[in-house]
Amino acid sequence: MSGAEPSQPVSESKGEIRRQILASRALRDRAAQDLAARALADKTITALADRSTGSVCCYLSMPGEPGTEPLVERLHASGVSVLLPVLLQDLELDWAWYSPGALRPGRFGIVEPTTSPLGVLAVRDADAIVCPGVAGTATGKRLGRGGGSYDRALARAGRTSLRLLLLYDDEVLPEVPTEPHDEHVDIIVTPTRILPASPPRG
Repeated sequence: MSGAEPSQPVSESKGEIRRQILASRALRDRAAQDLAARALADKTITALADRSTGSVCCYLSMPGEPGTEPLVERLHASGVSVLLPVLLQDLELDWAWYSPGALRPGRFGIVEPTTSPLGVLAVRDADAIVCPGVAGTATGKRLGRGGGSYDRALARAGRTSLRLLLLYDDEVLPEVPTEPHDEHVDIIVTPTRILPASPPRG
């Protein structure tokens, strides 16, 4: 899998990469996905170990995505306050505290919390933000699914919030197409690697 061809319009290039990666994810063995989710939790906890992390924005992964359930459970069990997104009608992200069992299917089948919503600005107070995506680069570029929800959420985040993108190893690409509104991340975490963005986000 490669980055976009320079001559392609950015939207078409993004769409082609998304199609390739989502097709690849659909073929992943369930047992391998579960193993990868536990490894991702280990690596993410390690990436956060040197920081004072009282609250983390995370998400509950959809089928095929790099799994986050072990990570959410481990963060919560260690005393970290975990905020989960609630996708609104306009594709903005509201946030609510994670509480075991207080969950329901939301829009597009995304599992969301049933605790009281905190508002779209709750992301500002998170010490770290764990983001989904379909691809990224070693320089911190992130390619999402196309709705722009996380780009808008990251634009609201505090300047000191650590931004982490969870991917499978083969989803870290030499290049991905970006546009001015696309927000970068600080660290990419895969089941085998922790990749600090170089150069770091300014």
